[in-house]
Amino acid sequence: MYAVFRTGGKQYRVEAGDRLRVEKVPGNVGDPVVFEEVLLLAGEELSLGKPLVRGAKVEAKIVEQGLGPKLVIFKFRRRKNYRRKTGHRQPFTALEIIHIVSDGIVS
Repeated sequence: MYAVFRTGGKQYRVEAGDRLRVEKVPGNVGDPVVFEEVLLLAGEELSLGKPLVRGAKVEAKIVEQGLGPKLVIFKFRRRKNYRRKTGHRQPFTALEIIHIVSDGIVS
């Protein structure tokens, strides 16, 4: 069984036991997280939400809170002596999917 859920403006396809990185979710390492914006459930039969699947949720555990790789932002205007160099590290949350729940049925 797999599910497609939405968090942080993105959609993720997951199965029980998967590990993935999503946009930062508040919480500490080891805390459980529940995502209730499930867009699709598939197993023996397909359940497509309009827009969400009623009674479905994805339960996960926070494995890591961290920062992604550094991105360098360099602004430059020729002949104007204008240079700006900054960096950015996007925060992320690593999750481990525990199970997918659909109307009380756990997989």
